[in-house]
Amino acid sequence: MKDIDTKKVASDLFDALKGQYCLDPLTKKFPEISIEDAYSISLHLLEKRLEAGEHLIGKKIGVTSKVVQEMLGVHQPDFGFLTSEMQIPNKSTVSIKDLLIQPRAEGEIAFILSKDLQGPGINAEDVLNSTEYVLPCFEIVDSRIDNWKIAIQDTIADNASCGIFVLGDDKRDPHEIELDKCKLKVYKNGNFLSQGQGSAVQGHPCKAIAWLANTLGEFNIPFKAGEIILSGSLVPLEPVVCGDEMYLELEGVGSAEIKFI
Repeated sequence: MKDIDTKKVASDLFDALKGQYCLDPLTKKFPEISIEDAYSISLHLLEKRLEAGEHLIGKKIGVTSKVVQEMLGVHQPDFGFLTSEMQIPNKSTVSIKDLLIQPRAEGEIAFILSKDLQGPGINAEDVLNSTEYVLPCFEIVDSRIDNWKIAIQDTIADNASCGIFVLGDDKRDPHEIELDKCKLKVYKNGNFLSQGQGSAVQGHPCKAIAWLANTLGEFNIPFKAGEIILSGSLVPLEPVVCGDEMYLELEGVGSAEIKFI
């Protein structure tokens, strides 16, 4: 079996990201690609972004909820990295043609860490006690794989299909609310679209983030104080096009919004 040149594949994905075009599924081009190969590609892709001047500001867990797994046909979570180029101010108007390819919006809870965390051995209580505050978040996922025809290896390699994200302006101490029971409502163009609650991601957002900390620990990658950690979508992914306006409310915390042109 021929070894996959993971650096070359990462370079191809980086070029697709910057050029805003899609590639054929990696699992079609390389049927033998493993999850380990995919994570190697992801790490090389991060290196390319950092070399281009971006800064690492956090991590994300993806494909955590059953509703998203069923939509994508991917049945295990993955992780990706957040860089400075991905964060967009709340209430921004974003040009799809300048930034994105085939975007979909998802609503979730973002965590801001107050201290470092290094897996393995991290549990949900560790996450809770290492969190300074939580915020509402829109993550706009965007696949560089044509028509979202992804298997788990494709989305892992493609930085967990991360595009951009928006954090709300309001924040809350996570000890003051029951995160697993916290409801999130999403509106599109002024109309109610969907709702979910914190338990959608592995039973509790802190459990999802503990999984991420422990998985990253296998790669000797820590969480750092001050980083943004996205815990996964609580609602189905929603395709967005020019003219769409997305708004969400996270019960007891606040709201976030983004408009597309």
